[in-house]
Amino acid sequence: MPIIKILPNPDYCPQGAEISVPAGTSICEAMLDNHIEIEHACDMSCACTTCHVVVREGFESLNEIDENEEDLLDRAWGLEPNSRLSCQAYVGQKDVVVEIPKYSINHAKENH
Repeated sequence: MPIIKILPNPDYCPQGAEISVPAGTSICEAMLDNHIEIEHACDMSCACTTCHVVVREGFESLNEIDENEEDLLDRAWGLEPNSRLSCQAYVGQKDVVVEIPKYSINHAKENH
């Protein structure tokens, strides 16, 4: 089974995590099933950007991005070339490394 490695994030996964999942599992679903409470305001229906992640390794092994997801990603905070909505990114046969951005469209914080 492929492994999803989540890089440390102070709000969602302070120590980071490694999750073994069956191929075909969405990154969002895998995180939620493993008590990493990433935001998902639209209940994983590809209608918001709150579950945005940056895929640091294994991007090419995920399912192909569709037009609806691409359009939504244009609104995501901290968009990068390897950004995906975790609810739409399904793990293939290879391991992936993801980073949860510091902010989402619904989750702005300032550390002052």
